[in-house]
Amino acid sequence: MSAIKAIFLDRDGVINRERGDYTWRKEDFEFNSGIFDFLKIMLERGFLLFIISNQGGIAKGIFTQNTVEDLHAFMLHTLESHQIHITDLYYCPHHNDIELCLCRKPNSLLLEKAAARYGINCKQSYFIGDANRDVMAAEKAGIIPFKIQANDNLMKHLNTFV
Repeated sequence: MSAIKAIFLDRDGVINRERGDYTWRKEDFEFNSGIFDFLKIMLERGFLLFIISNQGGIAKGIFTQNTVEDLHAFMLHTLESHQIHITDLYYCPHHNDIELCLCRKPNSLLLEKAAARYGINCKQSYFIGDANRDVMAAEKAGIIPFKIQANDNLMKHLNTFV
């Protein structure tokens, strides 16, 4: 069994402020308090970091895949400037109102792809999310779910992740 462990993170509400609306513009993207310190400590503890996000606004035509990828490049660059390396980022561009898919949370395909590609030990890994769909996806993939309140400071949960 692999010894590689990971922290999977939902984006909106965990990494950045959940606004109650789609976030696709840089000017609307605000990192949550404590996220930089938390992620640095998780890296020091030997976790790989992944972001798993539903981006259904693409299917709805609210924004484009390029818009999301530009925002993600900005987010990843900002994290790297704080010495935080995200191993990979997966997102689902679909929405159930438009089309059904296997990758949209609460389905677990994106988690399973990351775990298989990087040889992750799911039983030693966590998925931090702010919605029941995140918990359900984690459970389906055999990853330990950890649900927070949207925009919570993850530093107060530090001792959960060992």
